Amino acid sequence: MKLALFDLDHTLLPLDSDHAWGEFTTRIGWTDAAEFKHRNDEFYAHYQAGTLDVHDYVRFATDAVRQRGSEAAALAHARFMSEVIEPVITPQALALVRQHQQDSDAVVIVTATNEFITRPIAHAFGVDELIAVNLARGDDGWITGEIVGVPSFREGKVARVEQWLAERGLGWADAEVSFYSDSTNDLPLLEKSQHPVATNPAPALAKIAQERGWRILNLFPE
Repeated sequence: MKLALFDLDHTLLPLDSDHAWGEFTTRIGWTDAAEFKHRNDEFYAHYQAGTLDVHDYVRFATDAVRQRGSEAAALAHARFMSEVIEPVITPQALALVRQHQQDSDAVVIVTATNEFITRPIAHAFGVDELIAVNLARGDDGWITGEIVGVPSFREGKVARVEQWLAERGLGWADAEVSFYSDSTNDLPLLEKSQHPVATNPAPALAKIAQERGWRILNLFPE
């Protein structure tokens, strides 16, 4: 199997969808602006530094959604897509995904952002296969703020891709893997891939890519 894996935030999108969703919920009055911005920025700094506690972050990030309920959340997310996400999807990012699909590669988005936020974004890219942070649901069918299974973050991305392959009766030896990412948080999966591509890389990843001779790609030309 030829397998094309894509990180999402700052790789296919020129923003962090989790962070942007938080800002959006503040804008529509779901959260206290000052308090939420402070905590959201703090969590984002931990993510960039590789020190994020993903369980704490998911509880925080889904709090407003949990309180509003599924119907209001769905309406808000549709507005988020039209106002925030769709305007920033670039032709270059879409073309890269389409090229892999036209080459009959299996295309999967692998993101540390939760499934509520990212499933519609994956569909906007025409990608059905999504590995994201899976959210637990209570007896009422609505999300609880807890995570189900291994979170797709850092080494967890390797474990989740391995699980995805195993569900299809495959292992790493059965796949030729390309992986596109911007962040050193994804080094475990980049190192597992035959074709690692530092995509719009942060300076730390750009340095590593240059040292190791990895391909460097910029999907967001200025």
